[in-house]
Amino acid sequence: MKNSIGRIIGMLHVPALPGSPLNKLDFSAIVDWVLSDADALARGGVSAFMIENFGDAPFYPKSVPAHTVAYMTALSREVRRSFKLPLGINLLRNDAESALAVASAAAAAFIRVNVHTGARVTDQGVIEGSAHATLRYRKFLGADVKIFADADVKHSAPVAKRGMRIEVEELLSRGCADAVIVTGAATGHTTSLDDLKTAKEAAGLAPVFAGSGVDASNVADVMRIADGAIVGTAFKKDGVTTNPVEFDRVKAFMNVVSASSRRQ
Repeated sequence: MKNSIGRIIGMLHVPALPGSPLNKLDFSAIVDWVLSDADALARGGVSAFMIENFGDAPFYPKSVPAHTVAYMTALSREVRRSFKLPLGINLLRNDAESALAVASAAAAAFIRVNVHTGARVTDQGVIEGSAHATLRYRKFLGADVKIFADADVKHSAPVAKRGMRIEVEELLSRGCADAVIVTGAATGHTTSLDDLKTAKEAAGLAPVFAGSGVDASNVADVMRIADGAIVGTAFKKDGVTTNPVEFDRVKAFMNVVSASSRRQ
């Protein structure tokens, strides 16, 4: 599959939504926060956004409440109305069907599914993939929405270790995912170049994205292997994930990406 999303996906980390234990902002302030981050990312030169309910810890293991779906749909529609870049949806921790519903309503291009196949031990307990339900729901909606699936996803451990190559092959063949994401151990932790190489070799023509720990110091090395990167923490003020996006950090990062592309 050709990578139609672009090379650098900038994260829109949504502050804790109303109803979440850590919520401090009313919804209008959250909208302003997200649109401000999106503006900095777009002006800095990213090729796509991905929005996720990052502030909603502790996360539901699968289905999120109806109000979360409503808020995320409203936010996603605002982003799509204000910016022309492709948008991805991630509903933490693993609500793929709600993510598809939001994506369909907001004309988003893709969703991220942390556990698409297999099973993982997480801080939410054991989460099992439900590729069978996700793919059938996408068919039911008639949605032209790509599924980006994590292999050996961060903030989790395998129930039974099978190796990166097998994980990727099964995500794409038996799980029918459209693209693969490879991460480090946690948010902001560096993605292993060896893992990226193995994933890319196993993925064939399917795109492979580095999903954590990519910054200006390592993006050139990452992009020599991967088809793209999902970047959040490196774009934030002081490199703190919960801080706002800073335009200057985005621009500096994208300058490195552009320079490395010219050298390849």
